[in-house]
Amino acid sequence: MLAFYVDNLSPYLLRFPGGWGIRYYGLAYLLGFLFLWWGLHYQRKKGWLRLTDRQIDDFVFWLAMAGVIAGGRLGYCLLYDLPHILRRPLDLFALWQGGMSSHGGIVGVLIVLFWSARRYRLPFFHLADAVCWCTPVGLGLGRIANFLNGELWGRPSTVPWAVIFPEAPLVHGQAVPRHPSQLYEAALEGLLLFALLTGLRAGGAREGTVALCFLAGYSVVRIVAECFREPDVQIGFYFGFLTQGQILSGITLAVAGLLWELRRRGRL
Repeated sequence: MLAFYVDNLSPYLLRFPGGWGIRYYGLAYLLGFLFLWWGLHYQRKKGWLRLTDRQIDDFVFWLAMAGVIAGGRLGYCLLYDLPHILRRPLDLFALWQGGMSSHGGIVGVLIVLFWSARRYRLPFFHLADAVCWCTPVGLGLGRIANFLNGELWGRPSTVPWAVIFPEAPLVHGQAVPRHPSQLYEAALEGLLLFALLTGLRAGGAREGTVALCFLAGYSVVRIVAECFREPDVQIGFYFGFLTQGQILSGITLAVAGLLWELRRRGRL
């Protein structure tokens, strides 16, 4: 009988008296934003991004606050927790309670990109390529934080690397080993996607290719990873086999196709 690892890790890097401290999840967001800031400045120095240092600082603020945080939180509340928000609308602002949607964040970032392209009088894909190259790092860090928090666990499994998550639903009254799907997603959404986009970015791919490959690549790897992830308990499966994440990723893949066609026609 295998002795499976039990995920009893603390969600805090540092915890102080009074029940507050530095959480890994918040730290993942902070490091992701710092990498975005560094990555945009790095691309400016390489000649890949036509923004000044001051414009980049302002751009990162709007991407972080209006794109990732506002978009991610609003997306989660509308897509995953709407009945609760309708009962208690002020919980929309309760960020400390958790609940962020990566697809909501993507929509938020797209809106900021369209607005910023007009503001800075630059092509949409010029900005989108720069931002999308940086994004997998933040996604990967977020998934690692999910694992450390013992949340968004995988489906029951007896593979040798399966993990027991104490907060996961019991099966026949017992805690069972599950796929560490958070780590699968960290490897796919983070490492694999970043390696692919880095090759395209450094290789001088046509403008828009990095952004479109990010949207399409993220959609594909998320659909694959969702096959190992337990669906959200308040939603479950659609049609007995599809998860919310897979449906949203399918829509994102369609958006990538639409943007590809707009680029082909010279509309973006």
